[in-house]
Amino acid sequence: MKNNKRKVKLVVISDVHLGTYGCHAKELLKYMKSIQPETLILNGDIIDIWQFKKRYWPKPHMKVVKYIIGMATKGIKVYYITGNHDETLRKFAGMQMGGLEIVNNVSLELNGKKIWFFHGDVFDVIMKNSKWLARIGAISYDALIVLNVFINYISRLIGRGKVSLSKKIKDNVKSALKYINDFEVSAATLAIHKEYDYIVCGHIHHPDMREIKDSKGNSIMYLNSGDWVENLTALEYNKGVWSIYYYNSDLSLHADSDEESANSLDDLDNKEIFKRMIRDFQN
Repeated sequence: MKNNKRKVKLVVISDVHLGTYGCHAKELLKYMKSIQPETLILNGDIIDIWQFKKRYWPKPHMKVVKYIIGMATKGIKVYYITGNHDETLRKFAGMQMGGLEIVNNVSLELNGKKIWFFHGDVFDVIMKNSKWLARIGAISYDALIVLNVFINYISRLIGRGKVSLSKKIKDNVKSALKYINDFEVSAATLAIHKEYDYIVCGHIHHPDMREIKDSKGNSIMYLNSGDWVENLTALEYNKGVWSIYYYNSDLSLHADSDEESANSLDDLDNKEIFKRMIRDFQN
């Protein structure tokens, strides 16, 4: 990994879903090691508590958690915004541990513009009215991701590229497209009412950055950080400009090997990595 980290004022990451088969923890860790943000906003569904199973918690997932904790203990402000898959953490909103703060939403002012950050599940009708149905959907989605892993394995064997089944479904099914559009318009309309200049969400796994107008012609910039299951994306803010980061387009990280430095955690189990993470806070 290169020693020169890319300096970024603010980074937004959401929908990592640590603890599930679809999570690209190794790729996320590479990305985080390549940047040096002043502020990191984790915009919900970082740990998938809905589907968290003790028997599936690979070492790369623990490394991501430890690295985030390490960032918080080294002067980087880290906001953990709760989502629907990690809603259990909402009871801890307001708690701070070093530079890490658990919140339900965040309001910041950057370059004279008011920005509102929140996960976005508040706009999900299924979440509000039928949480059990949403959980079934989450389990089905995870099963689709597992199937996708098998299909991509076969695809590589026959010399073809990767394909995302869930992304193809969302991109081609009209009801899915309508859901995404309704979500974006609802979020933008509320933020306009609260007189924000920007709104930043996650939740729908659809990276985007565009202007949205309400029925009265008032406009706002809507941004979505995407996810680390299908799209492998983040939002970056630097020198007054927002941009969407795409891991799959960052050839510099693809060229790096998976080997880590001499103080590698590879020889440690999750229990020992967790102990070191706690020591980071204590120090």
